[in-house]
Amino acid sequence: MSLIRLLGFLLTGIVLLAIAGGAALYYGVTMYDGDLPDFEQLADYKPPTVTRIYAGDGRLLDEYAREKRVFVPIDAIPDVVKHAFIAAEDQNFYTHPGIDVVAILRAAVTNIDNLASDRRPIGASTITQQVAKNFLLTNEVSIERKVKEALLSLRIERAFTKDHILELYLNEIYLGYGAYGVAAAALAYFDKSLDELTAEEAAYLAALPKAPNNYNPIRRADAAKARRDWVLSRMAEDGYISADEARAAEARPLVTRPRGGEDQARADYFVEEVRRDIAQRFGSDELYEGGLTVMTTVDPKLQALADTALRDGLVSYDRRHGYRGPVQSGVATDDIEAARKRLEDLGRDKPLVPGWRYALVTEAGGKAAKLIFADGAAGTLDLEAVKWARKYVSVDRRGPAIRAVDDVVSAGDIVVVAPADDPTEVAAEADRRAEDGEGPAPKAAVGALKLVQVPDVSGGLVAMNPHNGRVLAMTGGFNFAASEFNRVTQAQRQPGSAFKPFVYLSAFEHGWTPASIVQDAPLALDQGAGLGTWRPKNYSGRFYGPSTLRVGVEQSRNLMTVRLARDLGAESISEIARRLGIGDWPPYLSTALGAGETTLMRLATAYAMVVNGGRQIHPALVERIQDRDGKTIFRRDERPCEACSVPEWHPGLQPPVLPDTRDQVLNPLDAYQLVHVMEGVIQRGTGRRALSIGKPLAGKTGTTNDSFDAWFMGFSPDLVVGVYVGFDTPRSLGDNEQGASAALPIWIEFMKGALADAPATPFRTPSGIRLVRVDAKTGLLPGPDTATVITEAFKPGTEPTMVSGMQDDYGTYGDPGAGAGTGGTLPARPSNPYGGAAAPAPGGLY
Repeated sequence: MSLIRLLGFLLTGIVLLAIAGGAALYYGVTMYDGDLPDFEQLADYKPPTVTRIYAGDGRLLDEYAREKRVFVPIDAIPDVVKHAFIAAEDQNFYTHPGIDVVAILRAAVTNIDNLASDRRPIGASTITQQVAKNFLLTNEVSIERKVKEALLSLRIERAFTKDHILELYLNEIYLGYGAYGVAAAALAYFDKSLDELTAEEAAYLAALPKAPNNYNPIRRADAAKARRDWVLSRMAEDGYISADEARAAEARPLVTRPRGGEDQARADYFVEEVRRDIAQRFGSDELYEGGLTVMTTVDPKLQALADTALRDGLVSYDRRHGYRGPVQSGVATDDIEAARKRLEDLGRDKPLVPGWRYALVTEAGGKAAKLIFADGAAGTLDLEAVKWARKYVSVDRRGPAIRAVDDVVSAGDIVVVAPADDPTEVAAEADRRAEDGEGPAPKAAVGALKLVQVPDVSGGLVAMNPHNGRVLAMTGGFNFAASEFNRVTQAQRQPGSAFKPFVYLSAFEHGWTPASIVQDAPLALDQGAGLGTWRPKNYSGRFYGPSTLRVGVEQSRNLMTVRLARDLGAESISEIARRLGIGDWPPYLSTALGAGETTLMRLATAYAMVVNGGRQIHPALVERIQDRDGKTIFRRDERPCEACSVPEWHPGLQPPVLPDTRDQVLNPLDAYQLVHVMEGVIQRGTGRRALSIGKPLAGKTGTTNDSFDAWFMGFSPDLVVGVYVGFDTPRSLGDNEQGASAALPIWIEFMKGALADAPATPFRTPSGIRLVRVDAKTGLLPGPDTATVITEAFKPGTEPTMVSGMQDDYGTYGDPGAGAGTGGTLPARPSNPYGGAAAPAPGGLY
């Protein structure tokens, strides 16, 4: 055959192959063209992004997302990051039309060579093809999917700019550690924002798209560094960095840094409350995918104080009632591996507070006990470490003093221990030693351990700005990891005596004064058919005779409070509870002693409205919420303020004056009278232990029947703090436990820290209040026999005009001029809602 004929056959074959290939291509295009997904959706790309919760000082509290992603526009992504991914994934990205023919041929040749060495075949997908696959197709391995991927890539390239395609890719790609997109990955691996990344860090991120688990920086450190260095060499080859820069970067070790350092704050119960609020307000999809920025009201410093104070107080209460025994007993000590596994399981199933650990007692003697931990470490407990652990017999009874370590623990016991210098342990031990009449504890050795016990009792603490309702701290229990139930917002409990101030507030509204006299004497009330007679009594069981309303609050007198409520009418008590948001309580006299249910948050809010002069507020945990584009979609303070939008401040510019839009729910004079009376609770009454704080304070203790619940509600002029202590399944705290013993110490510890650097600001006196010196016992002007003089707050026209000792100090029933401290004309007497004779007029003796 001639050469010409051979060439003719070859040419004909090539032409036929070309025609066949073209026909196949045309057939493939037409076959799949109508079945391609709509790529136009990529024009309005809004990926699921992480919602971030921030504290009031700007520190991160928590994040919520189904996919941890932070969207970053392409213009904000540094060049070093773009170059690293282009060098690693698609060298010809800016020049190819969506598919890279040169890369495909190169990959084909490489894969043929790899057949002999049994190496994994390499791909040649462009960044555009990866966008098409990640957004529009599945991960199915098939020719059909590859054809669709190529066709979509060509169309995407014609429809969008290269920068938009790269933006889609860099924000969508999964890079391990739960991070989607380069911004989330920078935080996850290096705890840095994108603009802080070095070349070697960007190169490591670019090494991850193909198989993040294969280049884990901890488990596969050598492979991870090798892959990073390969990316650096590609960056140098493509001219993005110099060869010297690449060599210097390759010489540096691969160092990652987990998130959650000093810039992150903790407020577990607070954040969970915020999470629920956002989910209810905007829906779960917006919470977990909407990329919201949530600025909260919490003050991390106060929150840390709240967590510590509540934890210390609950441990101290628990410790003075005795040791309930080991977590588990009878565990075999001869199989250490099985024991360690059991300790690990306990730590996972019943998490402890930071610093506390489960341990197995392997040996126990009179002087010491030996321990092992889940990680294999060992420890010991000496006599001093267990001396507090007298056996719990009942809530009011403990066993004998501890003389030996093995009086408390035995081999095979699983116990909880903490460092002896743990702040909670130190505080609890100091309280215990004071309770038992012992001296100060000897200084513990470095690394020494103490036996501890997770309290059965629980409680909550909330701190609030009384002027705007901003919640500054909230802790709803001993350990959020063990129980997410929030005793500040979710526990419905009786406030007991902590509600009494509102009965006296109602009296002030009806014309009584703090110097008015009420009889403290036995009282019997018919409760109706078949209900018997109610005979309330004071906590002490004693009666004290005629006393001023101030004394009734300061000493928390039950009989005086019920008499006052009977005179006012039970409906008045229910009305003020509703008005201040405490609760919708029925009109029963027992509510005067706090027999209705409320939450710590609602009660604290009511106290806040008293101290702020009677302005209505609502508790607020969220200051502002912005969507993913930075648009404010919620703002706590919605008052109009045009002057707040000036572009810049300059000398002489006056601060804007904002309108006060709060409703006035109390007369400021009535509210101040109650504040002034509650100052006396701290100065002379049931809360006088708080005098140690050394600042102007006011408050009220609260204890319910049989000591089921203990409260202390108190405030400074600019801070309201409420504390509740009780069991989740209600039972007595003990015969000797009250608000003053169980809740007040927690309040004091918190307030000492919160007000440590604050000036001693006095309570603000509203215009119109008359401050008059009176006889503390009679409420009249001081006379020759006056033993104690105090300053009392009166509304105009109600000041006393008579001198103590000049006549019958307590007046007579129904004589407006004779009632101690009443002055002027008294209001009409309300009818008695329980039948019988009308109640006496305010100020009368009854």
